[in-house]
Amino acid sequence: MVTTSLTHRGSTTRRLFLAAAGAMAVMSAFAVSNAKAEMLDVEKDELKFGFIKLTDMAPLAVAKELGYFEDEGLYVTLEAQANWKVLLDRVITGELDGAHMLAGQPLAATIGYGTKAHIITPFSMDLNGNGITVSNEVWELMKPHIPKMADGRPKHPIKADALVPVIEKFADDGKPFKMGMVFPVSTHNYELRYWLASGGIHPGYYSPTDTSGTIKAKALLSVTPPPQMPATLEAGTIYGYCVGEPWNQAAVFKGIGVPVITDYEIWKNNPEKVFGITKEFAEKYPNTTLALTKAMIRAAKWLDENNNANRMEAVKMLSRSEYVGADAEVIANSMTGTFEYEKGDKREVPDFNVFYRYYATYPFYSDAIWYLTQMRRWGQIPEGKSDEWYFKTAKEVYRPDIYMKAAEMLIEEGHVKKADFPFGTDGFRPPVPPEDMIDGIPYDGKQPNAYLKSLKIGLKGDDRVEGAEVVSN
Repeated sequence: MVTTSLTHRGSTTRRLFLAAAGAMAVMSAFAVSNAKAEMLDVEKDELKFGFIKLTDMAPLAVAKELGYFEDEGLYVTLEAQANWKVLLDRVITGELDGAHMLAGQPLAATIGYGTKAHIITPFSMDLNGNGITVSNEVWELMKPHIPKMADGRPKHPIKADALVPVIEKFADDGKPFKMGMVFPVSTHNYELRYWLASGGIHPGYYSPTDTSGTIKAKALLSVTPPPQMPATLEAGTIYGYCVGEPWNQAAVFKGIGVPVITDYEIWKNNPEKVFGITKEFAEKYPNTTLALTKAMIRAAKWLDENNNANRMEAVKMLSRSEYVGADAEVIANSMTGTFEYEKGDKREVPDFNVFYRYYATYPFYSDAIWYLTQMRRWGQIPEGKSDEWYFKTAKEVYRPDIYMKAAEMLIEEGHVKKADFPFGTDGFRPPVPPEDMIDGIPYDGKQPNAYLKSLKIGLKGDDRVEGAEVVSN
């Protein structure tokens, strides 16, 4: 009896305890749910984002596939776009709520170069990730002018000096030397120009009356959409190109070209793509903007954590037709810490793709200012501007205030660490030392005009292009 009574009493007590615990759990879950709902009281929960089929769209794919967008109360559709112009136009018209963008696009649109619209970025998508590839014919002509290592392989980084005699030969044969880049305000355009100019090859100026970008050019650069680069090279329409992955490695796999340099070697840990939205969207949907930024920060962290341990999973994700749609083997060639130059010459480049390390996702003003200096250098900004103009323009477009608010929320929620973010920054990276630039010229975002003046080829001060000539006041 006693045993039975005690058992009964214990059973009753246990049931009461479990019931109370269950009630507490429900109340706790309700409280957490309410806290989360209050924190992420998004104004618009169904969103459509655009992207171009490149591996650096990865934060978007990961945020969707791993449920980070849904964690923030967002239901996102990702849609590949035909080209960068269509992508930008659709963000401006509202057909897309935001997009994976060339870093130059929000800046160019905001200052009215091409399309006029106020675009902002609260999130930088990655560092590095591009390369310059030349045709097999050009590579064979370059090789005699490239220093070799003890094992006979080309010594990297390969400088544009090796291309000078090739361009001269083409000129003697009456053939203009044509190269491709993805868009007039793309990182690829500016990186290709930077590399060429560092070897004394003039890539041409833009002017208000001539937007071809070929004034005084020794190498003629034109636009080719990224996925079409290898086929255009193979057809002989162009002799080289600058593009993001996987389209350099695609040339290696097809046996039609050789990547000669990565942008990591042109400018170590240079800024690449951004996520762009209209200023109107950010003002109308502030919580939605915070939520999407939070999701992408988490995705970037996943891509880089544990020494890139998740990269092969990301490669499989990106190889799907709705994302990049290239063979997983081709994507993995650069996405997993290696890069293949000449066929069989695969080298370790662990930072070829960086999504989170080195504060990669923070939208630094100094990154924006570098793009603006290159627009000025080549005539897309036709007249000289004060340093203050560069600072003001950068702050109109790059929004670290939104980014840091999202980061603080993620830290509070335990998703990320405080050390992952540049607390206390004034929005400028430390000056880039000369050894990190292919031309040995340091870059300080706080001195844009002094930087322009230090570059041997390009507009500076009051220079402007009139007709086919550069004139100064």
